This record gives sequence, C-alpha cells and structure tokens, in this order.
Amino acid sequence: MVTIKSKSALTWVFILAVLLSGYLIDKIADFNSLFLTLLSIEIIVAAFINWRFNPIQVGIVRSILGLLFIFSGFVKGVDPMGTQYRIMDYFIAFGTDWAIPYALPLSVILNASEFVLGAMLLFNIRLKVTSWLVMIMMAIFTVTTFNDALYDPVPDCGCFGDAIILSNWQTFYKNLVIVSLLMIVFFSRNRIRFSFNQKVEYSLIIIFTLGFVWFEIFNIRHLPMIDFRDWKVGNKMIVEEKSPLKYYLTYKNRDTGEEQEFLSPNYPYNDSVWMSQWEFVRQRIIDPNPKVSDLLIEDEAGTDMTDLVIANSDFQFMLVSYDINEMNTKELEKIQHLLTKCDEDEYSFVILTSSIPNDVRNFLKENSLVVDYYFADDVSLETMIRANPGLVLLKNGVVLDKWHYNDFPDYEDFKQKFVDN
Repeated sequence: MVTIKSKSALTWVFILAVLLSGYLIDKIADFNSLFLTLLSIEIIVAAFINWRFNPIQVGIVRSILGLLFIFSGFVKGVDPMGTQYRIMDYFIAFGTDWAIPYALPLSVILNASEFVLGAMLLFNIRLKVTSWLVMIMMAIFTVTTFNDALYDPVPDCGCFGDAIILSNWQTFYKNLVIVSLLMIVFFSRNRIRFSFNQKVEYSLIIIFTLGFVWFEIFNIRHLPMIDFRDWKVGNKMIVEEKSPLKYYLTYKNRDTGEEQEFLSPNYPYNDSVWMSQWEFVRQRIIDPNPKVSDLLIEDEAGTDMTDLVIANSDFQFMLVSYDINEMNTKELEKIQHLLTKCDEDEYSFVILTSSIPNDVRNFLKENSLVVDYYFADDVSLETMIRANPGLVLLKNGVVLDKWHYNDFPDYEDFKQKFVDN
C-alpha cells in the first residue's frame, strides 16, 4: 500500500511540475535552452510513466485540457475575422496566396474544431477518437509553431486570438506543455469508461458544433460579442496630459573623438570654451508618452491628422473602410442620411481608408457623397473594427460605440442614446 501511495504521490508531483512549467511560460519570452530541455524531458517522462496515472488524475488532466481548448476556441471564435487575418499571414508567408479567399471558412472550421474537441475532452465524449484527433491537431500545431519560433514567418500565430498575446517561442513552449498533459490522456484512453451512451454523445457533438458555428457566424455578421482589442467601446485612445518630448544630443570632442550624449537642455551650450572643443553629431527624440494605438491618420499631402480626428472634443463619426473598392454598399442610404444630419448638427464625419486617393474620389463621386476622407494603414483599420465598412463614434478620444454595416444606427437613435441623455 505504501508503494502505491508513493507512486500516486510521484504522479501528482509530475502533474504539478508540468502545470508549473505552463505558468513559467509567461516569464520566458525568447529561446531558452534549459527551459526547452525541461519541457522535452516532461514529454518523454509522461510517455514512459503513462500507466501510473490513476483515473482521478487522468480525469483532472483531461478537464484541464478540455477547458484550455474551449477557451482557445472561444476567444478565436468570438472574432473569426481576426483568425482569418492570421491565416492569411501564413498563406502569404508560405507563398500560397491563392488560398487567401478560403481563410475565413478555414478560420470558422478550425475555431469550431478546437472548441468542440475541448468540449468532448471535458465531458469525456468518445475519448478514444477524441484523444487521437487532439493528438493529430497538436502535432500539426507544434510543428508549425516550432517553425514560427525558428524563422518568425509571422509575428503572432494568434493561438489565443487577441485575448492573450504570446511570442512565437512562448507559443511553442505552450504547445509542448499541452503535449505533456495530452500524453497522460492519450495513453490512458482505453482505460477510461464513457460518461454517456452513444446517442447522447452524438447529440452533444451536433449541439456543440452547430451552436458554435452559429456563434461564429453571428460574430462575423455583426461585431465580436467580446472585444479584446485596443479599440473596444469605453477605451480612451488619447493621452490627455502629454509629457514633452525628450531630445538627446550627441557631441564629439574635436581632439579626442570622444562622444557624449546629453538630455537637452542639460549640456553646456552657453560655455563658449566647451562649445569650441565639441561639435554636434546627431540628435535622437524619445516620446515618453504611452502608445495607445498604432493608428496614424494622414491627409493626401501626408499631414498627420490623428490628433485632430481622434481628440475631437465633440462627437466624431469615422466610417472605416480598409478597402473602399470592396466596401459593402447596402447601407449607403443610411450613411448618406447620417452624413446629412451630422452636417446639420455640425458633428464631424470622416472616412478612413487605406485605398488610393483616386479610388476614394471615384467612389464618392459615383455615390454622391461629400465627406472629408483620410488615410491609414489597412492593418490598423482592420484592427479598429471588423467590418467593411464599420462605423466608430468617438468623443474626447473615448470610443463611445462601434457598429457593423449590418447594424448601422438611425441618426435619431444616436441622438436619443448619446445627446438627449
């Protein structure tokens, strides 16, 4: 009996060690040979001592994996277009641009597969088949993320959507931890009894699949139910009290060639003797203010209009279209009505796009729209709102609301919600 208890204690220690490794991933963003060796050893040990884990331990590990896959599938499924953009990055990186039109359907399928497999693990549904499917999925993910870590073809695989951002090495480490835990479930799959009869199991699989696919389609046709990005409603997109820029000046001694850097104006500029011995070399400027967003808004001449638009102290409407030629035009009448009413009440209404100026002018002329337009990077616009077009409402730099083109508001509804109250 003592031996059995000792074996059980050792397996508990191993499970806790693997979970601790998962916690440590947050602390190790880059390549670490010691940590990589540790994770590799954990996988080997899990494979060799798999028969020592009792049903309770297998059940706990299975539940942890199930919840992790459900979480991963959910945070991507709440924003399928975000996953679509990540998949497109992979297609471009690997020279398979022809597959880009299939990125969104593939996003829906992958997100749903991850969620459903997580639910099947959690509820112990068809564990023999489920464990094989999860093992195949993890093998593909692990190889892919190892390539990402080595060669960095994409900056972020988006394994947790925009909810949790990991470096490529952290993502690879995370997959190794999952594989260690999965070994415990995989090699115990024949020893675990089913929780439900076959009819109930298939019914649950259908419910999970159809329910989650509907959830993804809803988030595509509207906006994500939960927004994990910077431009979510309620966020302030400006720094109110900006600190002044810091200017660092480098001077070189004319005789010795020595260089010294000074934070302006903390250098002896009024010392004529010093100034005769030192000559100016270069200047660097540091902005000490936190970076709220990557968005840079410019007019046709390249003038920075970001603060003028974002920091508007009154209501600021922004119609966002990363590609004006691909814009869905079914709500043009509502856009025209909003634009007319905004002009009457002197509220600013602008278009933000990454399209070329000539395309914008042609679009406005063809649709009889008279509106100011500015330019921004397409990635920034896609991050701002998952719709083409989408409507963003700001005031004093605060995101008051966002609308998909399927949900554009009536002007009267806007006034009732934001002006009259």
